[in-house]
Order: sequence, then C-alpha cells, then structure tokens
Amino acid sequence: MSYPVVRRLEVWRQLERGGRVLAGTLAQNRQGVFFQYADDYLGQYKSLSPFALASDLSLQSAPAEPHGGLHGVFADSLPDGWGLMLMDRVFRQAGVLPDQVTAMDRLAFVGERGAGALQYCPVSALGSPVDQHASSLAELGLNAQALFDGQTTQLLAELVRAGSSGGARPKAQLYLSDNDSDLCSTSPVQGMNPYLVKFTSAQLALGHEEGLCEAVYLELARRAGIDVPKWRLLDAPAASGAKAWLALERFDCTSAGGRLHLHSACGLLGADFRLPSLDYVDLIKASSMLCKSPAAGQEQFRRAIFNLFAVNQDDHSKNWAFLQNDKGDWQLAPFYDVTFSPGPYGEHATAYGGFGKAPPLKVIQKLADVANFSGWAQAQEVIRVVAAAIADWNEVAEHFGVSIETRRLVSEQLNAVYAQNRGLLG
Repeated sequence: MSYPVVRRLEVWRQLERGGRVLAGTLAQNRQGVFFQYADDYLGQYKSLSPFALASDLSLQSAPAEPHGGLHGVFADSLPDGWGLMLMDRVFRQAGVLPDQVTAMDRLAFVGERGAGALQYCPVSALGSPVDQHASSLAELGLNAQALFDGQTTQLLAELVRAGSSGGARPKAQLYLSDNDSDLCSTSPVQGMNPYLVKFTSAQLALGHEEGLCEAVYLELARRAGIDVPKWRLLDAPAASGAKAWLALERFDCTSAGGRLHLHSACGLLGADFRLPSLDYVDLIKASSMLCKSPAAGQEQFRRAIFNLFAVNQDDHSKNWAFLQNDKGDWQLAPFYDVTFSPGPYGEHATAYGGFGKAPPLKVIQKLADVANFSGWAQAQEVIRVVAAAIADWNEVAEHFGVSIETRRLVSEQLNAVYAQNRGLLG
C-alpha cells in the first residue's frame, strides 16, 4: 500500500462569520481512534457532541460501532452511498482498495469540503485542490447520472470535489448563480449561493421524477407548518431524461460565508442509520433536551406525523439533524430528504413507540405527551393540519408537472395509509 495511512488530524471549526478555530485533535493507533479537545476550545465554545463527548481535556476513545470506529460527530462529516462511491473510485485509481482505507483516511480526504462546520487537516494528498473557475451544471449532472447508471467510468474532478454528501442518489454540493442556471462552482464565488443539487436516474424508485416529487413534498410540508430548506427547480438538459433537478439551499452555510455546526441524530445518539435503530419517542426527548425547548419536541412530533401520513418511510437517523451556533445553542435543522419513499413491508426506519407502521392511538397519544403538548386536543389539531396538507398531493403534483401515472401511484398509497391511520384524527 503506497498511500500513507493517516494517524493524526487536527479538527477545526469554521465559525458563523468566517474564520475558524482549532477544536481538537484526532489520533489513531492499534487500539482505535481518540479525540482530545484543544486547550482553549472549551473556554470559548460548547461541546461538539454533548451526549457523547465529555466537556474536558481527557483523551476520549471512539466506540467500535456503529460509526466505523469514529466518534459519531466526526462520522457525520463522512459521506455514504453516492459520496462514498466517488471517494472509493479515487482511492482505487491511486492503487488503494476500499478495505485498506480507514475512517481517518476518509476524513482527511473530505478535508474542508464536508457538510457542517468541521474541517480536517492536513488534507489528503488524494483530495483535489480547490478550483476557482466556473463549471457547467449540465456537464456535471450528466456525468453523475452516467456514473450512477454504470455507463461510464470517467470521473470529473469537479464532481469529486462536489460529492462529499450523503445519501444514495447522485448529487453535488455546488455554488449556483441566480442569473445563469447552468453556471456553477465547487468553491465559493462572489454572487453565487451554496446549494445541494440532486440529479436523477431511471434506476431510482421514481425515475427522473424524483426531484419533482421531492419538491412537491417540500411544499406539502411547508403547508403543514414545517420548516423546510429553501429550494428551486433547475431546468435539466434534455439528454438527462429529467424535466428538472432539485436544488436545496444549504442550511449549514451562513450569509457571512461561515458555517453552523451540523450533527445528525445518527451521530448524536449512536443510532445506526442502516438499521431501524431509532424511535420517535427517543428522538423527541433528545430534541427537547438538546434544544432546551418544548417547541422542538412539538416540531418533531409534527414531522413524525407528516412522515406517517406521507409514506416517507426512509426516515432513518441520518435524516434528522441539529444545528449549533457559535454560542453553543442548538436548534432543529430544517426538514430534509422528505419524499414519497415506501419501505420494505410498509415499515418506517424510525419507529412510533415500537411500531413500524399503523401505530395505535394510545401510542401516538404517548408520543404527544412526550412532545410537551398541553393535551391530546392540541396534538390532534396538529395531526389534522398535517393530514389536510398531504391531501393536496394531487393538486400540487399536477402543478409541478408530475406525470399522471406517478400521481396515481402515490395517491393510491397515500389513501391507503390515511385509511389505516384515520383514527388518529378523531
């Protein structure tokens, strides 16, 4: 193996207003991975992961599972699915097999390009240098689609730099122009704003309508009173087979050019996102405690009910996240990765008081109690508002250009789930 294994990394935190501060050091030996806060970090800032990292200068070992030997907060910086595939391609081209790559190697590869505020130094020699020129969104998207579909092995350097995000779908973290829909950059450029662009493929469950359907769901969630990311639909080139690609404004980036610290429920709670290892009871409790706000628990209840009635069953622990500002205050991240996604056997990745589907009335009433509602009547009104918003599916989907076949397919399952859970409305 010619590639030098990474044994030590500095962990830096990018601040809201720009600039950065040394948060600590990661080190790896035969016993595992260890983290230690920098001497003066905790005197100015709060813990990066209050449930898992002690707020002191001790040497803290990472658990072997479920984050591949990393602490959860640092594992959040690593991509999965699509981004991991791109990374493995680069390592393989350098003669390094994926099984030879450690989690620390991967953090060094991500360097300063991950989501959230954490950065890792020194950056891997295999990491591409930051470019300062504009690129073609159409070219990037078509290359991503061809890679995902197995039609090419050509790997654009710009796509690697833009591909440090999670999820299975082909996507890219890009800076987009408001004036030219095809102009993009993988690094900050004056007059461009940061987005996550999701491309499409005929191999996806909803084919080339994935972006359209997610846009519809974001609108339905907004109507249900849920905070969602700002988004826009971008005209896709005819060769892609899609009408549009979905671009979501990045909520970890600030208007001052800085970052907010991003932490998933997966990393925060040690819940393996590959398995149904999370329950809404625990998520709501943790949210209220972390954000120090009863409103956070009520908001998670609203989102849980939306997922139930909207058949968003891919609600695993990486699809829930929190943002921390420089003062150490936490808030819920906007509702993301929300779309029609029926799971195996119709079960949710996050359970409702132990139930993967069709939770009984008494279970949802317990969930409402955990979520700090003043009474069941208040929670039930939230359920009615959410159900009414989802009932607008067909109208909104038609307006966004979703095909009649897809509208019917989704409507059938929405109606079936509504019938299954209508008892919750009273």
